[in-house]
Amino acid sequence: MAAGLVKHALSIKPAPLNQLEVLSAGVAAGNGYPASTNSIAAMKKVGIDLRDHESCYASDELLERADFIFGMTESHLDSVRYHLGDSASQKLYLMRQFVESGESIEIPDPFGGNFTAYENARDSMVEAIPGLIRFLARQFPQNP
Repeated sequence: MAAGLVKHALSIKPAPLNQLEVLSAGVAAGNGYPASTNSIAAMKKVGIDLRDHESCYASDELLERADFIFGMTESHLDSVRYHLGDSASQKLYLMRQFVESGESIEIPDPFGGNFTAYENARDSMVEAIPGLIRFLARQFPQNP
């Protein structure tokens, strides 16, 4: 869901933001599995189609290649630190880290939950998108 939302938000931005490669990978995911029925339905409600999504394991190679890694929870980021070491810390962020509210900056994993859990996770991600895009715009400024 997060990758779909970020891709959608970046698609309407000027270069270089609309040219960034956004990948989804899970620290406990297998490769090639479809998005869950609840993920597909929750994203369909906001106009994003996940029917072609396939899961991907967050391999060391993929993580090392990433400029930035946005996790949903601290435990996700801890898993990445375990695999890549502390040198990866400078590129690790929580997706909601850029939200300026007093709410939790973690997004609970809805996996195995009911549809409401998926909608709540999606809405928490949607709220995070503007701040995350502002962060990326500072990292990848427009060329004059």
